[in-house]
Amino acid sequence: MRFFIRKRRGAPTVIIVALIDILIVMLIFLMVTTTFKQQPALRLALPESSQAQKSGASDEAPLVVSIDPQGNLRLGMEALPMTADTLRTELISRSSKNPELRLSINADKAAPIGQLVKVMDAAKEAKIKHSTMSTKETGK
Repeated sequence: MRFFIRKRRGAPTVIIVALIDILIVMLIFLMVTTTFKQQPALRLALPESSQAQKSGASDEAPLVVSIDPQGNLRLGMEALPMTADTLRTELISRSSKNPELRLSINADKAAPIGQLVKVMDAAKEAKIKHSTMSTKETGK
């Protein structure tokens, strides 16, 4: 009779290095595929609209002009203070560099309508073809 000596099996091991590699790859994938929306520096109470449409994440970011409740104009995400004349010259210079420039007007619902008209006139004078008004969706 021949008896076989059974070898004791060791406890299964988890290779932690491979798990860390997989987690790093997943983290990089999530960071690359995530889009971040820049929020303006000003707090505005945007008017509500039942026809509001969300802009796509792949669209080129528009140039933002914000009008606060006191009628002060601010340009860009940096919220640079502007007057109507400096805004007009800035829009003309930027549209000459980029003819496909898009303009987004963020006006507070309490902003003077005169300032809104001045911004729209400056956009027409700068020959900006694509301009939009930012609103928020009404709660249904």
